Amino acid sequence: MDCAIYTRVSTDNQAEVVFNSCEAQESKINSFIKSQENMKIFRVYCDAGFTGANLNRPALQEMLYDIRQGKIDLVISYKIDRLTRSPKDFYGLVELLDANNVDFLSVTERFDTSTPSGRLLRNIMLTFGQFERELASERTKDKLLERAQKGMWNGGFVPFGYKAINKKLVVDKKEASVVKDVFEKYVTARSISGICSKLKTNNIDLGKNRIYTLLKNPIYTGKIKYADKLSKGNHDPIISQKIFDLAQKIPTKRKRKLRLYKHFALSGLIKCKECGSTMTPCHTNKYTNGKMERYYYYRCTSTFKKDWNKCQTRQVNATRLEEYVFQNLERISQDKHYLDSLIFKLNHSAPGDRMGLEPSEVCSDPSKMSAEIFGQTLEELVKNLGSKKGLEKNLSAKKYINRIDYSPQEISISLYYKRALCEQELYLRARGRVGATSCLSFSSGHKKSPRVTPEGLKLAPRAGW
Repeated sequence: MDCAIYTRVSTDNQAEVVFNSCEAQESKINSFIKSQENMKIFRVYCDAGFTGANLNRPALQEMLYDIRQGKIDLVISYKIDRLTRSPKDFYGLVELLDANNVDFLSVTERFDTSTPSGRLLRNIMLTFGQFERELASERTKDKLLERAQKGMWNGGFVPFGYKAINKKLVVDKKEASVVKDVFEKYVTARSISGICSKLKTNNIDLGKNRIYTLLKNPIYTGKIKYADKLSKGNHDPIISQKIFDLAQKIPTKRKRKLRLYKHFALSGLIKCKECGSTMTPCHTNKYTNGKMERYYYYRCTSTFKKDWNKCQTRQVNATRLEEYVFQNLERISQDKHYLDSLIFKLNHSAPGDRMGLEPSEVCSDPSKMSAEIFGQTLEELVKNLGSKKGLEKNLSAKKYINRIDYSPQEISISLYYKRALCEQELYLRARGRVGATSCLSFSSGHKKSPRVTPEGLKLAPRAGW
């Protein structure tokens, strides 16, 4: 067993003694190790002049690093208090040792976690440690509840309209006027979007979600809420209870339950080129002659969180986009001449002529991309997507597609390319840094009708999407 010897003394005076306590501890531990048949010293870790009240000790941190690296089987100290004097830290260290299959031994106290009795004692100590943590948690909650009942603010995020001074909430007159305006406009106009737009014209950055949270916060009526209980606060109110109650009575729109995987094969893969946000699956309902029809879209997340006009792309018809992408991928997979031309140009052209397809450093001559393997990957992708539905179809798409960058003018698709070399999987990346997985990217261009040319994969979205 590779054993780590840990020694520690608290004061500098002890550390300066010729034969100091650390050396005495090490000597006694060495004697113990020599009496054992299956132990050898890996390293001695000595913290001379460091307190045991915390874990901020250089030698201890080095030992913990070696433990995580799997270099140590057993930690030996003269006494438990040499390792730490804090029960909380000791419980944490024992859990760390246990997670890395490392035992702990105190040579004078015979505390040995490699034996059944030692493990029993360890479990008893951990049980008491858990009890102590839960007891401290309950005491903290009781203290916070008592503070709230006395009208005291418990800290945390300072609500808009107030500022924290000496742990107390004080009204910020400038922000308070905005809060009053928000409540008045919401009670009269009942439009959070309208409030958000109005604030932006006045250079006040409050998003829809923050305005909604503001309207539901009873702290503006001079109250403190903790554990679902309201108490009269020590701070001044900004609005009256009557206005707050009126705002709560206004019915809010039913939250939309998005079925992310049931109808969306490309969920989580599409990024908006204009605003850089993920395009989130969504749907709208249209009633014609009393019959409801549902339409599915990929919509920029920025239009949800901020404003509809935040991004000009806004949304794209999900069904048309998915069919267009899959049909073109299938057509490309069957065009052997195009694939040969594309991969040949990628492997042999100068970096400036690669249309943005830059191989990673791992792409040495023996590991150039193969048109045959790439074509087989596309065929496998199309085959799997054609035979699956719902969640399985989405998961299958994520297996082959890294991401899709969409704009009304062009679509850029990044695919995973993988090949076997010397009985190991070698990953090639067409763009970006070397990673555990990698992708081959190709972009679209402006064309009236989708077609394939040697310059690249052309996916031109149709008008009206």
